[in-house]
Amino acid sequence: MSDTKVYFIVNLKIHDSEVYRIYEKGFFPILKKYDGEFITFDDNPKHVEGDNPIEQDRMIMFSFPSSEKADAWWADPDYQELSKNRRASTSITLTRINGLPPRG
Repeated sequence: MSDTKVYFIVNLKIHDSEVYRIYEKGFFPILKKYDGEFITFDDNPKHVEGDNPIEQDRMIMFSFPSSEKADAWWADPDYQELSKNRRASTSITLTRINGLPPRG
């Protein structure tokens, strides 16, 4: 099993907050099931530099302790069913980033 942490950065624009709340409510128990950690969110991100600013709506960061846990979370049938609510209610960019390998 990999000891490298995996991070997700989410940029989304919510089009239907009622449907998105269904996703949001179910998200946290499934995240915890795979030892995921919710790091932060920001509804007012600030574009500082670059040609292609992100949509100015919501940014979210969360992580998993390994790529195996991240893969299992993504493949979880309950998560995939729940994510239909997110897909129906938002425009999204979801980016996965590997953390630094352990030093030693």
